[in-house]
Amino acid sequence: MSKARQQQPFQLPEFYVPWPARLNPNLEATRVHTKAWTYEMGMLGPPRDGTDREIWSERQFDGMDFALLCAYTHPEAPGPELDLITDWYVWVFYFDDHFLEVYKHPRDVAGGQAYLDRLPLFMPLDMAPPPEPSNAVERGLWDLWKRTVPTMSMDWRRRFYENTKHLLDESMWEIVNIREARISNPIEYIEMRRKVGGAPWSSDLVEHAVAAEIPARVVKSRPMRVFKDTFSDAVHLRNDLFSYEREILEEGELSNGVLVVEKFLDCDTQRAADLVNDLLTSRLQQFENTAATELPWLFAEYGLNPVEQGQVLTYLRGLQDWQSGGHEWHMRSNRYMNKNTERRAELSLPLPAGLGTSALRLPLTAGALGLGPRVKSFTHVPRQHVGPVKLPKFYMPYSTYLSPHLERARKNSKDWARRMGMLDVLPGVGLYIWDDHKFDVADVALCGALIHPDATPEQLDLTASWLVWGTYADDYFPALYGYTRDMPGAKVFNARLTQFMPDDVETPNPAVPTNPVEAGLADLWTRTAGPLSPRGRTLFRKAIQDMTESWVWELNNQILNRVPDPVDYVEMRRKTFGSDLTMSLSRLSKGDAVPEDVFNTRTLRGLENCASDYSCFVNDIFSYQKEIEFEGELNNCVLVAQRFLDLDKDAAVLVVNDLMTARMKQFEHLVATELPVVVRTFGLDAKAQEKLNKYVEQLQQWMAGIPRWHAAVERYKEHELIASATPRLRAGNLSGLGMSATRVAELFRGGRS
Repeated sequence: MSKARQQQPFQLPEFYVPWPARLNPNLEATRVHTKAWTYEMGMLGPPRDGTDREIWSERQFDGMDFALLCAYTHPEAPGPELDLITDWYVWVFYFDDHFLEVYKHPRDVAGGQAYLDRLPLFMPLDMAPPPEPSNAVERGLWDLWKRTVPTMSMDWRRRFYENTKHLLDESMWEIVNIREARISNPIEYIEMRRKVGGAPWSSDLVEHAVAAEIPARVVKSRPMRVFKDTFSDAVHLRNDLFSYEREILEEGELSNGVLVVEKFLDCDTQRAADLVNDLLTSRLQQFENTAATELPWLFAEYGLNPVEQGQVLTYLRGLQDWQSGGHEWHMRSNRYMNKNTERRAELSLPLPAGLGTSALRLPLTAGALGLGPRVKSFTHVPRQHVGPVKLPKFYMPYSTYLSPHLERARKNSKDWARRMGMLDVLPGVGLYIWDDHKFDVADVALCGALIHPDATPEQLDLTASWLVWGTYADDYFPALYGYTRDMPGAKVFNARLTQFMPDDVETPNPAVPTNPVEAGLADLWTRTAGPLSPRGRTLFRKAIQDMTESWVWELNNQILNRVPDPVDYVEMRRKTFGSDLTMSLSRLSKGDAVPEDVFNTRTLRGLENCASDYSCFVNDIFSYQKEIEFEGELNNCVLVAQRFLDLDKDAAVLVVNDLMTARMKQFEHLVATELPVVVRTFGLDAKAQEKLNKYVEQLQQWMAGIPRWHAAVERYKEHELIASATPRLRAGNLSGLGMSATRVAELFRGGRS
């Protein structure tokens, strides 16, 4: 083995590159143009603007070859467009290296923040002239902004502005982590890397490069969001693998996915690199899966005409080109660790001329074909016997107490459920979702009394009723649509729910409920939305819609027998659990004392996501046997960890618990270090601070109350699961069958012979 290979921190894995890379024929002309533009902006050549630092030499610039990057990632762009796109990438890489040299290395937080605060001035949505640029980054940004946004819609401008600002602002997150020697947890890293890494910004530029804007009404839909997120994650994780040596061993960076996995799992660097590559592969396959299974529904539901469908498909092809082209560039640029890569066996097929490539190379190895993550995802056998989970010791630094109004809430919520028809047999179906016993076993009023202990009697009644509704609906949906794999019926069911959440709650609603879920929602919406402002109603409705739409995502996984991709699972789990619904109720109770912009900060969203993830994973651990063995579920974090990391049940539970602990410690870190900064930044008065602190306390009580509820109720105990699995058999019948209740339950759930 060569000395160079011995010094390399790990061997680059086999990459899954499902689309062929193509090279733009305008490459050489763009190389000439971009070097001239870089000199013109002051990024090359003698230092200007009072700085004595040279960020790049011409030799370094030539070796990085940003024109080659863009020629690979935008193979069909006309010459002038390729020039523009390449100039953008020169600018963004220069910004990154300049910020590293001038602010990150000296840990200059104040100077870095002042520098970043000026940059949005050079991205005016209305094209108003900015102040005079004072450095190469400002000069380049204004020049590029003028050349880019006039041809695009205001909707695109706002998205591009926001993603560019995220890319700039979150550089401070990296400085703070370096200063504190803090390595983020895996969930935090993926979330923050999307912002600081710049791939969402790149995906916006793809729309410009291919001249195909995404129709505004579908930009925020789940499929389009997944396309952008999977694209971003794959770009960033690939970059982390290639840049580990430079970032970790040379620059002292801490924001690298390989390092994050290495420290979180306490494994060696090669194992961490292989797992990051598996996640990269999984994200690309999530892109493919979404295109195959969710895109047709998107076209139909939003009524996209052929032109609009063509715009979406052209955009997706642009993202695919970027993935493959970005990989080719990483294999060639002197910026990265790529000297000891091995060429794998390939099958070369000649293609007709005119397609932009001379041959299609088909890799023949399992890694390059992406077989590992795909096999793990699709080969789970449902309803296997798993037995009860050995509960780990949960890290819980907070406490809660029991509301004195619990018994009242139990009685009133049960009376309400009965009025809504939740304890009756479903008409026309002949099926009980709940009866009195199942209602009592769930005891959701206890959950409300633990997570909202200081509620008034009326507030706790409302909280308990919402929890009853959400839990019942979560049981109702799979009973009617999951076992039958009825996707059209599930779509119709979900679409109808919006009718029962009108803006005008004073006028009688003409929509007539046809089932207990609709009846309960109609009643609760009127009781809850009445006092809210129009914006409050919009936010609250969105939280409910996100939860109910996420059940369709779960059904899609069930139909495909597909264990979810880890990142997609975590992000969708917050919705399936109804986290935003609960948090919205708490937010809205704060009134106008806390500005809405405070809740939109990274700090508050981070607190909410940490609290949500902790609570969701508690549920996944407690409900593992119920879901995996008795219900044939696939959407459970313990199972996701089992399949992705090749672990047994007990080891996977420990990994999930470690992740819960990491999220809780991140919550504590945000409260201690970032929440005071939010208070100062927004100049919150004493009343607003009190309300904000109370909201954070409610999140803490929420996290403390949920594991206590899970441990107290019978809903997840094995004896109750066995009894629920044999609802139509009575004890008197069992002796005649010659079987025990346990054996009958096994037959009902398709268990062991």
